[in-house]
Amino acid sequence: MVDTLLSALATLLTFQHLFYMLIGVSIGLVIGVIPGLGGIAGLSLLIPFLYGMDEITALAMLIGLVAVIPTSDTFSSVLMGIPGSSASQATVLDGFPLARQGQAARALSASFISSMAGGIFGAIILTGFVVIARPIILSFGSAELFMLALFGLSMVAVLAGRSLAKGLAACAIGLIIGSIGGAPATGEFRMIFGFDYLYDGIPLVIVGLGFFAIPEIADLLRKNSAIASGHTLGTGWFQGFRDWWANIWLSMRCSGFGCIIGSIPGLGGSVVDWIAYGHAVQTVKKDPKFGKGDIRGVIAPESANNAMQGGALLPTMLFGIPGSGAMAVFLGGMVLLGIQPGPSMVGADLHITYSVVWSLALANVMGAGICLALAIPISRLTQIPFQRLAPFMIVLVCFAAFQATRSLADLVALLGLGVLGVLMKRFGWPRPALLIGYVLAPQAETYFYQALQFNGWSFLGRPGVIIIGLMTLASVWFGLRNRVDEHGNVVPNEDDAPDVPSFKAHLPQIGFAAAMAGVLLIALLDSLKHDFLAQVFPLSVSVIGLAMLAILLPQLVRGKTGHHAHFDAELTGDHVGQPGVGTLWGGLAWIAGLVGLTALVGFYAALLVFFPLFLVIRAKAGLVAVVLMTAGAAGFILLLAWALSLNFPSGVLQDMADLPWPFR
Repeated sequence: MVDTLLSALATLLTFQHLFYMLIGVSIGLVIGVIPGLGGIAGLSLLIPFLYGMDEITALAMLIGLVAVIPTSDTFSSVLMGIPGSSASQATVLDGFPLARQGQAARALSASFISSMAGGIFGAIILTGFVVIARPIILSFGSAELFMLALFGLSMVAVLAGRSLAKGLAACAIGLIIGSIGGAPATGEFRMIFGFDYLYDGIPLVIVGLGFFAIPEIADLLRKNSAIASGHTLGTGWFQGFRDWWANIWLSMRCSGFGCIIGSIPGLGGSVVDWIAYGHAVQTVKKDPKFGKGDIRGVIAPESANNAMQGGALLPTMLFGIPGSGAMAVFLGGMVLLGIQPGPSMVGADLHITYSVVWSLALANVMGAGICLALAIPISRLTQIPFQRLAPFMIVLVCFAAFQATRSLADLVALLGLGVLGVLMKRFGWPRPALLIGYVLAPQAETYFYQALQFNGWSFLGRPGVIIIGLMTLASVWFGLRNRVDEHGNVVPNEDDAPDVPSFKAHLPQIGFAAAMAGVLLIALLDSLKHDFLAQVFPLSVSVIGLAMLAILLPQLVRGKTGHHAHFDAELTGDHVGQPGVGTLWGGLAWIAGLVGLTALVGFYAALLVFFPLFLVIRAKAGLVAVVLMTAGAAGFILLLAWALSLNFPSGVLQDMADLPWPFR
């Protein structure tokens, strides 16, 4: 064993190994900064270059990329309010408010230190448990995986907002959106409504960008100011390090969550940051400001999502079962290099296993170091007037959304969910609760069906199920006691919601709640058309959601002024009455214009028209600035398209003219 460890260490410290790891880290940094791409796109980009490479060197490059993406994706999450990947969505809740307060450098540095600590912690855990984890992971069956999905859903209790009925109804909407497409048990297609695009469901990147990026862009664009409202960037990365050190035990606990959840196939990065964030909200008692700039809301998810990579490598290498979507591509790279995942990874190929583990730790140190060096200069982006940044962000969001299925329907779905996200933000419906429901819907339904098929209802008596069930009940109990509202404040027992004493003023939020009831009713009626195994999940969710709305609607209609269910940011928000504030729908109109132009002339041609129009009309930019910014954006998107072998969505006129790439 000692000889194996020393051999792996000697290989790790060679110049060739470190050089290729640095290449992987550099590519991962670029991929992570671009919103919505993530590890799957980055690994897919590297796979073709692995042919003929030494196996350990090639793995070093792949590990470098995998390790650093959960670190670098923080840039867009903090600076722009756009989740860089599915594993950084919870970081937006407090990281972006910190940036708007002029503390972008602090938020970034705290996240990078937390990411490095989480990554190293994950590597240490992987080193220690690479042999003994085998029986533990194999003991998890469908019943335990279903209970873990329920444990993830229990985070809705703390993220349910001021109104528990709104939070649970939002989660139900998310579960319904996650149920669109084929039923796991029977293969029947649900809630398709004649659209081919919906057969595979709505992709995660579309849901994440639609509910988080679009509302923030629309909100910032109407205020005609920079992302940061102050004039300083904060105290830099030293303050972020002090913040992390002051909360080191929170970071370690969340890193532990990341390792555990990462090792369970199918859960991965889409869930781990929400569980870590929910844990932070439940356990922090001292001056909580979650949702409006609490640094602990950055430290917790960033510690967890990097540690998750170490956990996800366990089932990938030991059993050939990908722990996440990115690990599925990594597994393909292993097979391409002639490395067979399985028991041999803790036997004859143990030196490869430890080389990968320690490469993960070193890559996290490399990535965090590079990001820390860039944190302060990059955070200066928050001082640029948002009108100048907005066209870049809109184009980037649309570009990232198009990666989902490379169909024009991606952009249409993005716009539709963006409208829903704007309205949810306006009326105080918790978007994280919806996202948790969406992410966990496939796992919850699949594992529940399998548990019933294999064990019947007796699965409820399994020891693992009982233990996880008790953890879930404890999470719900703590969550209900520490619920936070749409501003991040702990929900008080008394009713004190910002409100106006006019029934007419409540009509918009009543109408929105009624529309959500209509969505759930449509889902319920659709579920009745299918066989029992295909209908039981959406039917149950719809009934629960409608029950919540049956509680909410009377509260909105008859509740006294200040009732916890009442909220309308257009009447009581900080921007109300402020000079220079535009309409809620102005930003959405520009995004809709880009989507409409894309449908007509294609994405690239639409970009060349959209950019100068926006800069001249909305940003009031001069001719030289318009030309330089348009050329820069067009060149950058063109480079990305070439690197990813991407054909842009084409428009009607473009198809008629049969134009060449990139206009095709």
